[in-house]
Amino acid sequence: MPRDNMASLIQRVARQARITFRSPAGPAFGENLHRLQQLLDEVRAEDLHLAPRGPSAAAAAAAGGGPPWAGVVPPVSYMHICETESFSMGVFLLRSGACIPLHDHPGMNGMLKVLYGTLRIACMDTLPAGAAAVPPPPAAGSGPCLRALFRSRQHYTPASPPCLLSPHTDNLHQIDAVDGPAAFLDILAPPYDPQHGRDCHYYRLLEGLPADVEPPALPREVWLIETPQAADFWCGGEPYPGPRVCL
Repeated sequence: MPRDNMASLIQRVARQARITFRSPAGPAFGENLHRLQQLLDEVRAEDLHLAPRGPSAAAAAAAGGGPPWAGVVPPVSYMHICETESFSMGVFLLRSGACIPLHDHPGMNGMLKVLYGTLRIACMDTLPAGAAAVPPPPAAGSGPCLRALFRSRQHYTPASPPCLLSPHTDNLHQIDAVDGPAAFLDILAPPYDPQHGRDCHYYRLLEGLPADVEPPALPREVWLIETPQAADFWCGGEPYPGPRVCL
């Protein structure tokens, strides 16, 4: 049997990610990205030896009146699989009710594939300076503001194709676990690196709409304000139980 056929699916995903992102400006990038997207679309939770996590912690948290993970375990955990200079790959696990707040990926490509559960993902693009037709709302205060295009807000399940982002399209997103815990396989290229200008920034949407008003249709232009990382969001680490990846 050829060696490639013996490799685990996640190993083949990693190899294709290395090929794809070592030359993101090359003429074959689009074709390589499509091939990577096809492979990623095949990945299931069982391929990584993962199983959906039930609400077993809910009873323990009932007395506290908050989400099952509040004050006990991180709302989000990360399983590191591999990292090179050109990309990183791992699994994010979200507890029921958890949210990865709106954040950016400066100069980066990304791919997200749901392994179990349901995610609601809101995606936005930054707009060039001076593109705003109206000034920021008074609620913005003195914090740094950013004009953005709110492009989409969709539900993703294991049956959905991967969610993609590029340096200029859908580069800001917020990820919410819907109706239970969820997990997704995540590829970022290149990895976050503050020393090279690729630090993660968090934002809050400034809508200024009354609570009883339906939000306007998408896409639409919005104002964002940069904020510190939310006090109720942090990410823990867990060991990766799946097939080993060698690059």
